[in-house]
Amino acid sequence: MPVERPHIPLPIRRQVEEDARQRCGYCLTPRIFTAKRLHVEHIIPLAAGGGSDLDNLWLACDLCNNCKSVRTHGIDPITQETVPLFHPRQQPWNIHFAWSEDGTYVLGLTPVGRATVHTLKLNQPFLVEARTWWVKAGWHPPVD
Repeated sequence: MPVERPHIPLPIRRQVEEDARQRCGYCLTPRIFTAKRLHVEHIIPLAAGGGSDLDNLWLACDLCNNCKSVRTHGIDPITQETVPLFHPRQQPWNIHFAWSEDGTYVLGLTPVGRATVHTLKLNQPFLVEARTWWVKAGWHPPVD
């Protein structure tokens, strides 16, 4: 039986948007590049026992949110071990990820980073192509 998705009150949504700086917690795509609102995502899904408290909410773009779905773990393609996926509220992005030299690919630096890149498909060809244009425009990669 599916878990009913609770309504996220507007003040909490706004706080999540501010905390996430209006960008996806996984691929760092800014909301303005998507031309639509980002999802308020349950980091630990409701189906896995996560709650709707602020500490379990973050922003995710359509692509990352759809790939993540109810997953909390992924397989590190190097070690083949199952590891937790990146937790954008608790872990610094730059510890687990870096941008390729040309700024178009997300590189996993740790087992968590590699599993997240693989599971959430952070380097889908059309996204890499979009990043190429964002780099040419001077909008990407994020500098923080």
